[in-house]
Amino acid sequence: METYELILMIAIGLALLFFGYRVKKVAFFLIWFLLGFNLTTFLMPTINNLVPQIAGQPLWQNLIPICGGLLLALMGFSIEKLCVGGICFVLVMVLAINYFGTDIATLAIAGVIGVIAAGAAVTLMKPATIIATALAGAYALTIALLVLFPQISKEIYYFPAIGVFALIGALFQFSTTKHIM
Repeated sequence: METYELILMIAIGLALLFFGYRVKKVAFFLIWFLLGFNLTTFLMPTINNLVPQIAGQPLWQNLIPICGGLLLALMGFSIEKLCVGGICFVLVMVLAINYFGTDIATLAIAGVIGVIAAGAAVTLMKPATIIATALAGAYALTIALLVLFPQISKEIYYFPAIGVFALIGALFQFSTTKHIM
Protein backbone atom coordinates (compact mmCIF):
# COMPACT_ATOMS: atom_id res chain seq x y z
CA MET A 1 0.00 0.00 0.00
CA GLU A 2 1.07 3.54 -0.69
CA THR A 3 1.48 6.04 2.17
CA TYR A 4 -1.64 7.99 1.19
CA GLU A 5 -3.66 4.75 1.20
CA LEU A 6 -2.41 3.91 4.69
CA ILE A 7 -3.27 7.38 5.99
CA LEU A 8 -6.71 7.20 4.40
CA MET A 9 -7.27 3.71 5.81
CA ILE A 10 -6.23 4.85 9.31
CA ALA A 11 -8.56 7.88 9.12
CA ILE A 12 -11.50 5.78 7.91
CA GLY A 13 -10.73 3.12 10.51
CA LEU A 14 -10.73 5.66 13.35
CA ALA A 15 -13.95 7.27 12.10
CA LEU A 16 -15.69 3.88 11.94
CA LEU A 17 -14.22 2.76 15.24
CA PHE A 18 -15.42 5.71 17.28
CA PHE A 19 -18.32 7.27 15.35
CA GLY A 20 -19.76 4.40 13.30
CA TYR A 21 -23.27 4.50 14.76
CA ARG A 22 -23.55 8.29 14.75
CA VAL A 23 -22.74 8.47 11.05
CA LYS A 24 -24.44 5.21 10.16
CA LYS A 25 -25.07 5.85 6.45
CA VAL A 26 -21.59 7.22 5.86
CA ALA A 27 -20.16 4.37 7.96
CA PHE A 28 -21.97 1.80 5.84
CA PHE A 29 -20.63 3.46 2.70
CA LEU A 30 -17.07 3.49 4.10
CA ILE A 31 -17.24 -0.10 5.37
CA TRP A 32 -18.53 -1.41 2.07
CA PHE A 33 -15.92 0.63 0.23
CA LEU A 34 -13.10 -0.83 2.35
CA LEU A 35 -14.45 -4.36 1.98
CA GLY A 36 -14.96 -3.99 -1.77
CA PHE A 37 -11.51 -2.45 -2.17
CA ASN A 38 -9.86 -5.28 -0.20
CA LEU A 39 -11.80 -8.05 -1.94
CA THR A 40 -11.06 -6.58 -5.37
CA THR A 41 -7.39 -6.30 -4.40
CA PHE A 42 -7.45 -10.03 -3.52
CA LEU A 43 -8.93 -10.71 -6.97
CA MET A 44 -6.42 -8.58 -8.91
CA PRO A 45 -4.06 -11.50 -9.71
CA THR A 46 -6.99 -13.40 -11.21
CA ILE A 47 -8.17 -10.34 -13.14
CA ASN A 48 -4.61 -9.81 -14.41
CA ASN A 49 -4.48 -13.41 -15.63
CA LEU A 50 -7.86 -13.16 -17.35
CA VAL A 51 -7.14 -9.79 -18.99
CA PRO A 52 -3.35 -9.55 -19.48
CA GLN A 53 -3.62 -6.13 -21.18
CA ILE A 54 -4.34 -4.48 -17.81
CA ALA A 55 -1.60 -6.32 -15.90
CA GLY A 56 1.07 -3.80 -16.95
CA GLN A 57 -1.11 -0.69 -16.72
CA PRO A 58 -0.71 1.14 -13.37
CA LEU A 59 -3.89 3.14 -14.01
CA TRP A 60 -6.01 -0.01 -14.18
CA GLN A 61 -4.19 -1.61 -11.26
CA ASN A 62 -5.24 1.33 -9.07
CA LEU A 63 -8.63 2.02 -10.65
CA ILE A 64 -10.14 -1.49 -10.55
CA PRO A 65 -9.95 -1.88 -6.72
CA ILE A 66 -11.41 1.62 -6.30
CA CYS A 67 -14.28 0.71 -8.65
CA GLY A 68 -14.87 -2.54 -6.74
CA GLY A 69 -15.01 -0.56 -3.51
CA LEU A 70 -17.40 2.02 -4.95
CA LEU A 71 -19.67 -0.68 -6.37
CA LEU A 72 -20.07 -2.39 -3.01
CA ALA A 73 -20.29 0.98 -1.21
CA LEU A 74 -23.21 2.14 -3.33
CA MET A 75 -25.04 -1.12 -2.69
CA GLY A 76 -24.38 -1.00 1.05
CA PHE A 77 -25.43 2.64 1.34
CA SER A 78 -28.90 1.99 -0.04
CA ILE A 79 -30.18 -1.00 1.95
CA GLU A 80 -29.63 -0.74 5.72
CA LYS A 81 -30.63 -4.21 6.97
CA LEU A 82 -28.93 -5.94 4.08
CA CYS A 83 -25.96 -3.68 4.74
CA VAL A 84 -25.64 -4.66 8.41
CA GLY A 85 -26.07 -8.35 7.63
CA GLY A 86 -23.71 -8.12 4.69
CA ILE A 87 -21.08 -6.27 6.71
CA CYS A 88 -21.07 -9.03 9.30
CA PHE A 89 -20.94 -11.76 6.64
CA VAL A 90 -18.18 -10.12 4.60
CA LEU A 91 -16.14 -9.23 7.71
CA VAL A 92 -16.18 -12.88 8.76
CA MET A 93 -15.12 -13.93 5.25
CA VAL A 94 -12.33 -11.31 4.99
CA LEU A 95 -10.98 -12.19 8.44
CA ALA A 96 -11.03 -15.90 7.57
CA ILE A 97 -9.27 -15.31 4.24
CA ASN A 98 -6.62 -13.06 5.81
CA TYR A 99 -5.85 -15.36 8.69
CA PHE A 100 -6.69 -18.91 7.55
CA GLY A 101 -6.37 -18.77 3.75
CA THR A 102 -8.72 -19.68 0.92
CA ASP A 103 -9.20 -23.42 1.34
CA ILE A 104 -12.71 -24.56 0.45
CA ALA A 105 -13.23 -25.91 3.99
CA THR A 106 -12.16 -22.59 5.49
CA LEU A 107 -14.49 -20.67 3.19
CA ALA A 108 -17.39 -23.03 3.95
CA ILE A 109 -16.95 -22.75 7.73
CA ALA A 110 -16.51 -18.97 7.49
CA GLY A 111 -19.63 -18.79 5.29
CA VAL A 112 -21.74 -20.61 7.89
CA ILE A 113 -20.39 -18.43 10.70
CA GLY A 114 -20.96 -15.35 8.52
CA VAL A 115 -24.61 -16.27 7.87
CA ILE A 116 -25.22 -16.82 11.59
CA ALA A 117 -23.54 -13.48 12.41
CA ALA A 118 -25.57 -11.71 9.71
CA GLY A 119 -28.86 -13.13 11.03
CA ALA A 120 -28.05 -12.06 14.58
CA ALA A 121 -27.01 -8.61 13.35
CA VAL A 122 -30.29 -7.97 11.54
CA THR A 123 -32.22 -9.00 14.66
CA LEU A 124 -30.28 -6.61 16.91
CA MET A 125 -29.74 -3.53 14.71
CA LYS A 126 -28.26 -0.91 17.10
CA PRO A 127 -25.84 -3.19 18.94
CA ALA A 128 -24.98 -4.95 15.69
CA THR A 129 -24.32 -1.65 13.93
CA ILE A 130 -22.07 -0.50 16.75
CA ILE A 131 -20.19 -3.78 16.91
CA ALA A 132 -19.93 -4.09 13.11
CA THR A 133 -18.63 -0.55 12.68
CA ALA A 134 -16.20 -1.00 15.59
CA LEU A 135 -14.94 -4.27 14.08
CA ALA A 136 -14.63 -2.76 10.61
CA GLY A 137 -12.76 0.23 12.03
CA ALA A 138 -10.54 -2.07 14.09
CA TYR A 139 -9.84 -4.20 11.01
CA ALA A 140 -8.91 -1.18 8.86
CA LEU A 141 -6.76 0.30 11.62
CA THR A 142 -5.00 -3.02 12.33
CA ILE A 143 -4.25 -3.73 8.66
CA ALA A 144 -2.90 -0.20 8.14
CA LEU A 145 -0.75 -0.33 11.28
CA LEU A 146 0.66 -3.77 10.41
CA VAL A 147 1.64 -2.49 6.96
CA LEU A 148 2.99 0.77 8.39
CA PHE A 149 5.06 -1.11 11.00
CA PRO A 150 6.23 -4.32 9.28
CA GLN A 151 8.38 -5.33 12.25
CA ILE A 152 5.19 -6.14 14.19
CA SER A 153 4.33 -9.83 13.76
CA LYS A 154 0.98 -10.31 11.98
CA GLU A 155 0.70 -13.88 13.25
CA ILE A 156 0.92 -12.78 16.88
CA TYR A 157 -0.84 -9.39 16.96
CA TYR A 158 -3.50 -9.55 14.19
CA PHE A 159 -6.47 -10.87 16.19
CA PRO A 160 -5.49 -9.33 19.56
CA ALA A 161 -5.16 -5.89 17.93
CA ILE A 162 -8.53 -6.21 16.19
CA GLY A 163 -10.11 -7.39 19.45
CA VAL A 164 -8.65 -4.60 21.59
CA PHE A 165 -9.40 -1.86 19.06
CA ALA A 166 -12.95 -3.17 18.50
CA LEU A 167 -13.60 -3.39 22.25
CA ILE A 168 -12.41 0.18 22.81
CA GLY A 169 -14.45 1.46 19.85
CA ALA A 170 -17.61 -0.44 20.83
CA LEU A 171 -17.44 0.73 24.45
CA PHE A 172 -16.92 4.31 23.28
CA GLN A 173 -19.87 4.11 20.87
CA PHE A 174 -22.19 2.45 23.42
CA SER A 175 -21.35 5.09 26.02
CA THR A 176 -21.82 8.05 23.64
CA THR A 177 -25.02 6.85 21.91
CA LYS A 178 -27.15 5.90 24.93
CA HIS A 179 -29.95 8.29 23.97
CA ILE A 180 -29.79 7.84 20.20
CA MET A 181 -32.09 5.30 18.60
